[in-house]
Amino acid sequence: MRALIQRVKKGSVQVDGEIISKINQGIVLFIGIENNDDNIDIDWICKKVSQLRIFNDENNVMNKSLIDIDGDILVISQFTLHALTKKGNRPSYIRAAKSEYAKKIYNEFLELLKQKTNKDPFSGLFGADMLVKIENDGPVTIFMDSKNKSF
Repeated sequence: MRALIQRVKKGSVQVDGEIISKINQGIVLFIGIENNDDNIDIDWICKKVSQLRIFNDENNVMNKSLIDIDGDILVISQFTLHALTKKGNRPSYIRAAKSEYAKKIYNEFLELLKQKTNKDPFSGLFGADMLVKIENDGPVTIFMDSKNKSF
């Protein structure tokens, strides 16, 4: 499972010209699911995202987590995080999970994130063509891969 975390002042997602989710201060999280992702991957990413200290404290030091600031989170499924670009100019998405399995894992991810943060995550519409608007704060953007925890 891959995650791209962006600290934001606000974010929103539109489908067919209609805003379906929007947040204020918090995280916009793009999540890429692959075929062998399971509960271990879900738990690791959820724990890291909810506890990652990327928000400023009173001394303007990144020392607070999403939970500490009671921030919002907007989760968007994005299979393109698994793009392979080594050969040619057309990315391959062979590592990305098929839609049915990815949707199952995505929904499990949202449920565990709710438990870890004690608040409902906002989300995009799985599989839809979405317009995501982000006001990245910092900018702070962090990439994680549950199969390569050394990042």
